[in-house]
Amino acid sequence: MINEVAYADVLEIRHKVMYPDKDKDYVILPDDDKGLHIGYYKEGILVSVLSLFLNNRELQFRKFATLPEYQGQGYGTELVKWVLDYAKDMQFDRVWCNSRIEKTDFYKKFDFVETDEIFEKDGRKFIILERKFKQEA
Repeated sequence: MINEVAYADVLEIRHKVMYPDKDKDYVILPDDDKGLHIGYYKEGILVSVLSLFLNNRELQFRKFATLPEYQGQGYGTELVKWVLDYAKDMQFDRVWCNSRIEKTDFYKKFDFVETDEIFEKDGRKFIILERKFKQEA
């Protein structure tokens, strides 16, 4: 089941999955208070999270994380599908994310395309991926 998630729970998953060797404050985004935090619950257990941020006609998702023991089972896929359905329903022009270079194939399954925007953070290379929507007149 996909639902809105308490911020403290989002931070817990982000920390466990992304930067367990750093302080929990490290996974806090400056604009987290403006985000919509959603997650996938399996039998009442929160297993995957991401945070959505609106900017004009665009929707960005950030800090997408699935607990290691639940990865590869389709829970993250269901979250991405939900985001794309939400973006269509709300008639956003674009959905985008910062992807680690080695994870781009995952997003390409959902028709995301690579931009030429590449950057490095914490020794990892990232690329901005996007999916644009045509709005019917």
